[in-house]
Amino acid sequence: VEAYSAMLGGALGSTYNLAQTAGTAIPLIFAGLAMAVASKAGIFNIGIEGQILAGALPAALAGTYITGLPAVLHIPVCILVAAIFGGIWAMLAAVIKNKLQISEVIITIMLNYVALYLVEYLVNNPFKSEGMVVRTEEIQDSARLVSLVAHTRLNTGIFIALLAVFLFWVLFYKTKLGYEMRATGDSPFAAESAGINNKKNLLAAMFISGALAGIGGACEVMGVQGYYISGMTTGYGFSGIAIAVMGHNQPLGTLASALLFGALNAGASSMNRMTDIPGEFISVLQALIILFISTRS
Repeated sequence: VEAYSAMLGGALGSTYNLAQTAGTAIPLIFAGLAMAVASKAGIFNIGIEGQILAGALPAALAGTYITGLPAVLHIPVCILVAAIFGGIWAMLAAVIKNKLQISEVIITIMLNYVALYLVEYLVNNPFKSEGMVVRTEEIQDSARLVSLVAHTRLNTGIFIALLAVFLFWVLFYKTKLGYEMRATGDSPFAAESAGINNKKNLLAAMFISGALAGIGGACEVMGVQGYYISGMTTGYGFSGIAIAVMGHNQPLGTLASALLFGALNAGASSMNRMTDIPGEFISVLQALIILFISTRS
């Protein structure tokens, strides 16, 4: 009781804590949506972690080295850069799968490591800032997302995340492309027999999935850190897989799951401070939640 009270208080007990919960959930929303998009098209994208990195670093560089733009243009440019790089990185797996018929699970897992070590090389060498900390230079003020509650992680990226949830719903339930991707995911053979191009849908789904992951990385850079720092993502991509599973790959379900995971993560430090239970217990709790929900499903 003491531990759970501390965790709930740390997640929901004040305006500050609520803001921390919502802010922590921002990259998780994008990661969950990225997985859900791929899953709707019948693809198991385990490369979200690498796609977040592939979007985060270019967003940081665009925020630092593109000059002379007002915030109303600079912020969208950084987000667009992150979406393009994240999308292209994810689409590499789709191209390889289409050409060689290799499982996307293997390809995306391996691309995680390629992205990780490529980004680490770049941030440790050509783009490293002065000082001991391994990070890029700070982005310009015109590229920063506005903080909504002082000294918390909550920023205007939450509105971008909510817009992404809405656009996810529009894409899959109001457009031809979304219908075709769902048909491919439900039954690729039936979809192909009906004249749907499964390979095209695979490319589209992976690009959109990677773009969402990349935007999640950009929001972390532009709204929280102010630069790209080594080890920034801390497993957001792998949490996104669990979040999408828990939300049944639905937009509102994924949003609710991300907020729950954000609350658990935000409450972990409070529980750690107020009791003798380590914060790693939250990871165990998250895993148990996923196990129970998967079993029921």
